[in-house]
Amino acid sequence: MVQLEYYETDLFQKDFKKLAKKFRTLPDDFAVAKKNAIELLHLHQLDNQSIFAVEGECSSEIMIYKLKKFACKSLKGRGNKSGIRIIYAYHVPTHKVVFLELYFKADQANESRPRIREYLSST
Repeated sequence: MVQLEYYETDLFQKDFKKLAKKFRTLPDDFAVAKKNAIELLHLHQLDNQSIFAVEGECSSEIMIYKLKKFACKSLKGRGNKSGIRIIYAYHVPTHKVVFLELYFKADQANESRPRIREYLSST
């Protein structure tokens, strides 16, 4: 059975550490999101309407996705509408997932297109 390989950019790790201080359950919530959203979509082709392609940044080899419905237990009462967003690149032929950006929607409105383009130009 095919498995996904997960990688993180240095900037993603910095984002993660910053938000993990604010939201203590983030590491556990992130593991759940990998299994219940990312793996379902890319390994089992089951779309639970939580992941969306980033328009204008995809190719046949590398797809850029935004995980919008991210349940964070630290944000009680908000469920999967926590406002936390994860941007990642999915390398189609190799089943590799590279996490590019993590942000809280109250702090940042949209994904960083320059960061995405920088990653795409480096691959």
